[in-house]
Amino acid sequence: MSDMRLVVVGAGGRMGRALIRAIDEAPGITLSAAVERSGSPFLGEDAGILAGLSASGIKLTDDALAAFAAADGVVDFTAPQATRAFAELAAQARIVHVIGTTGLEPEDIARLDAAANHAVIVRSGNMSLGVNLLGALTRKVAATLGSDFDIEIVEMHHRHKVDAPSGTALLLGDAAAAGREVPLAENAVRVRDGHTGPRPEGAIGFATLRGGSVVGDHTVIFAGAGERVELAHKAEDRAIFARGAVRAALWGRGKKPGHYSMADVLGIADL
Repeated sequence: MSDMRLVVVGAGGRMGRALIRAIDEAPGITLSAAVERSGSPFLGEDAGILAGLSASGIKLTDDALAAFAAADGVVDFTAPQATRAFAELAAQARIVHVIGTTGLEPEDIARLDAAANHAVIVRSGNMSLGVNLLGALTRKVAATLGSDFDIEIVEMHHRHKVDAPSGTALLLGDAAAAGREVPLAENAVRVRDGHTGPRPEGAIGFATLRGGSVVGDHTVIFAGAGERVELAHKAEDRAIFARGAVRAALWGRGKKPGHYSMADVLGIADL
């Protein structure tokens, strides 16, 4: 089989450049186009040079439609509005759409579900292999310990991150809620301020920290009477997200249209 042709959107950003480097290192896949928003100062630049590699001959473009039409897949770590638009284009082209965008709202997910009738969508709040294993373990521990243990999810990211809680924290919250067989939306506590009263039974709490250049730290705390269980993951390099996304794209090639997760990619959905 020929190499998978992959488009990187948001190619001028930090994650976009990391994705270009990951594609360059991975066997069985090649960069076919690099897309940026209209008006970006990076338009026309060579994607390889921008990512710190040798010249690739691929210039950054704002013509996503043409890029998608000539590709087998797209990797997308952009913003919700852009991801919605890219999902429609990926569905038209019937290609793989790997989504690492965070801050998606329920209406965004509904749009992605519709696009997944025609495209292979692999979406995760974190593309790291380690984090997705952490999610599976969180689900298992939550199911095993039950409501006698309080669950708190603590996350820290760099000062420039714009959404909170992080997509990874919400991924872990969903895993904990799934383990307890309850909806996260009805049990999540995202903010505490002032006289809050005692902790609600069954609550899944979130604590958000921001500062410095932290790539991403996440800890799931199960606090019981007289003991605690803590599961943690610390990201030290954005390359882990890029490598996971490339693996997801290769996994998605040839799959039936649908809305998949990294747990599907790793074969740990039933852990």
